[in-house]
Amino acid sequence: MRPAGGLDEGRVAAWIAALGIGARTPLRFARVGHGQSNLTFLVSDAAGARWVLRRPPLGRLLASAHDVAREHRILSALEGTGVPAPRVLGLCTDPDVSDVPLLLMEHVEGVVVDRIEIAERLPPRRRADVSAALASTLADVHAVDLERSGLDSLASHAPYAARQLKRWQGQWEASRTRDVPAIDALARRLRAAAPAQRDVTLVHGDFQLQNVVVDPGTGDVRAVLDWELCTLGDPLADLGTLLAYWPRPGDPAPAVFPAPALPGFLSREQLAGAYAQTSGRPLGALGFWHVLGLWKLAIIGEGVLRRAQEDPANAAPAGTAQAIDDLIVRALAVAEAEGL
Repeated sequence: MRPAGGLDEGRVAAWIAALGIGARTPLRFARVGHGQSNLTFLVSDAAGARWVLRRPPLGRLLASAHDVAREHRILSALEGTGVPAPRVLGLCTDPDVSDVPLLLMEHVEGVVVDRIEIAERLPPRRRADVSAALASTLADVHAVDLERSGLDSLASHAPYAARQLKRWQGQWEASRTRDVPAIDALARRLRAAAPAQRDVTLVHGDFQLQNVVVDPGTGDVRAVLDWELCTLGDPLADLGTLLAYWPRPGDPAPAVFPAPALPGFLSREQLAGAYAQTSGRPLGALGFWHVLGLWKLAIIGEGVLRRAQEDPANAAPAGTAQAIDDLIVRALAVAEAEGL
């Protein structure tokens, strides 16, 4: 836990106390997690109750990124769908409380495997259970009824590959700190290999091991976190992103978060197979989405690097030139292997 920079704690505490959720002052705030998208804080009250607060990152923000109000809409819509997600408790857009929107949600008990030490404490059998639970939970996300949940209007239904390529190329141009010709070369290869869209589902946008709360006793997923990149599109995009976050021994470049390479975690092939079995979807275009996932993570890392240069409080392992370059090396290797 770290100090809660970016909050006027007195004003935020008064807002939470007025929500009628039983919060007993004084409240304490501490930054948790390693995310550099929306920032996450643990809120504790005088009686030991806990909640989770989210706000956009510090520094200059790109248009449409880090939309806490949109995350509030998504989490509210997911209640009753069967997708494990935290229950939302309040959204603050009052400039007298905060200069950016704030989202308060329930605290879900469990373990977030966001440090290698946590992954090492899980026995190999439990690592396999967590892997399988990730695959089945992702299938549940993609099974959400868009009309019934009210999420049918969340985003465009136009071909997702073209939308992603346009969006992330724009994010690259807005956040780049240097020239990286390989980013543009990968974009050209991806545009040439873009698959036809088969169906449209809810897409989490950043589905990975570090963004779920798991039951340490069973490996089940208790909550999926960090929905700010959620949209509508091709479900294989989420699986490709999960594989991009899923290093294995022998990969051509080191990973920022190497935990999935530990013994017991499923291989990328096993993970994809478990998803296919649960969802019933063919995986023919998965190679494209795997490469796009790695390319996207490199661009996200560049945004973190830029924000860290503007405000050192935003520094993170994923936002270093070396980490970004390593992702590009892996993306090029997968593109070659897949014939893109």
